[in-house]
Amino acid sequence: MTERICILPKVHGVGGMVSFLHKFTAGAQARGVQVSTDLKDGPFAALLVIGGTRDLAGLYRARRMGTRVVQRLDGLNWIQRVRPISVRHTLRAEYGNMVLALIRRFVAQRIVYQSEFSHWLWDRHYGGLAKPFAVVYNGVDLEVYSPGGGQPQDFTRLLVVEGSLGGGYEGGLENAIRLAEGLAARGWKMEVQVVGEVGPALQAHWAAKSAVPLRWSGLVKREAIPQLDRQAHLLFSADVHPACPNSVVEALACGLPVLAFDTGSLAELVTSGAGFVAPYGSDSWKLEAPVVTGLVAGAETVLQDWHTFSQGARRRAESAFGLDLMVDQYLEVLLGG
Repeated sequence: MTERICILPKVHGVGGMVSFLHKFTAGAQARGVQVSTDLKDGPFAALLVIGGTRDLAGLYRARRMGTRVVQRLDGLNWIQRVRPISVRHTLRAEYGNMVLALIRRFVAQRIVYQSEFSHWLWDRHYGGLAKPFAVVYNGVDLEVYSPGGGQPQDFTRLLVVEGSLGGGYEGGLENAIRLAEGLAARGWKMEVQVVGEVGPALQAHWAAKSAVPLRWSGLVKREAIPQLDRQAHLLFSADVHPACPNSVVEALACGLPVLAFDTGSLAELVTSGAGFVAPYGSDSWKLEAPVVTGLVAGAETVLQDWHTFSQGARRRAESAFGLDLMVDQYLEVLLGG
């Protein structure tokens, strides 16, 4: 009998949740597992909640009917607790945390954390749970995301890929520019290419202030990311305390060395030889400005032996971030014993 699973919520647009939904659905269906995003289409052997859903009653009903409920957890919303943002955003962020925590403690029977850091973070803020869990990193198609040429020969391109660099995350852009300026001061001709949503005012601010050229690429389709990765020399992971950023996994698969500060899961993902992870140097949980000198020195080490680090990045992706591995691990949690 064909196994059937349901995935909630049905997400649209761009971002990590949408990317995961498309990749996992395709992988599950290729293995003969039917996937629906409508609870009314039951019965199902298992239900995967990507983060949270407002349909808590539907989750309870599915569980009572014998459906295994599995929750996939990223990080939690915390920027609003240390940096003033709009009241609306703060309320939405705290409400989101509450819904995720309720499902985690009272509804989900198994949890999939996107990294060891994610597991630690949820246990720290909402307590450990005596229920089965797994740590499964995000995965990519290693044939689609693969190394290739195309990097500029007359300058070094530092790539930043984020969904948005506003709403409290502006510091990531500043850190990228400070990193590039530090390399420029050491004699490297630099360009920063920013892929993601950056408001016109913020663009104008940094265009006037930056000592290195900036290229604003805006939001791009997922299909464009592999080529953008291949056309860069370095990726800077701008987020602070991320759970498992797709941009990092995708870059590594393309043989693009990754630079980051040691926050969140980044030291888990970017292991030795795949890039460089530097100490933050101040209180990252208060979003204090990091000490960039160590990362600049590490970046120069990578650039001086770029091909070796590029090969190391690809090897890291092949060992831990293949899409087939991710799909099989999720199906084991959803349908296994």
